[in-house]
Amino acid sequence: MSGHNKWASIKHKKAIADSKRGKLFTKIIKEITVAAKTGGGDPATNPRLRTAILAAKGGNMPADNIERAVKKGTGELEGVTYEEVMYEGYGPGGVAMLVQCLTDNKNRAAAEIRSIFTKGNGSMAGAGSVAWIFEKKGLILVSKSAATEDQLLELVIGAGAEDMTTEGESFQVTTGLQDYENVRTAVEKAGIAMESSQITMIPKNQTAVDADGARAVLSLVDSLEDNDDVQNVYMNADIPEEVMKEIG
Repeated sequence: MSGHNKWASIKHKKAIADSKRGKLFTKIIKEITVAAKTGGGDPATNPRLRTAILAAKGGNMPADNIERAVKKGTGELEGVTYEEVMYEGYGPGGVAMLVQCLTDNKNRAAAEIRSIFTKGNGSMAGAGSVAWIFEKKGLILVSKSAATEDQLLELVIGAGAEDMTTEGESFQVTTGLQDYENVRTAVEKAGIAMESSQITMIPKNQTAVDADGARAVLSLVDSLEDNDDVQNVYMNADIPEEVMKEIG
């Protein structure tokens, strides 16, 4: 899963950059609102909401903002109604891509996402065209400075994790959906700080791209993520090491 692990590292770095320019707050507020609407406003009984709130706290979002987003989701405060939609497509080099959106206007979102794909030398695809390439999994990132490899491996495997790999300065723990909460809680109770913790889409296979192709794909990802409706972009590109080094 080396290609996916590289992408996880990229997404983490991009999230830090997004938080610096304020975009991350907008995306997390939407996620908190939808999570509270679909599963209730108590994070103790709503894993999706708990994960979103952890992400908010990790991005230093003020507690008042989190509380308002929850109340908008539960209907205690008036707010916008968002719909979840997943768009599928292909990026440069035939890279499979899933674009997760939360939007208050699906027609507008579809038109904007299609336009971004076209301008980025990609193309939209029909429902089911690339979704089968991805699996929904739990993914936890832990800095190598927070725990030793042996310590973390023993802990997460004992809690039900499927795999643990390394990429750069992070350990990356993959779990099945049914074990995600157990593993995340075990890491938390052990006092090990997590860089990020989320439910994500992991590709079953990778599409090889050269350095120029990788840069073109990442440029398309940047354009997609600049759209206010886009929450996450998933892809199956195997990013070359030289491009990873450019990203930092």
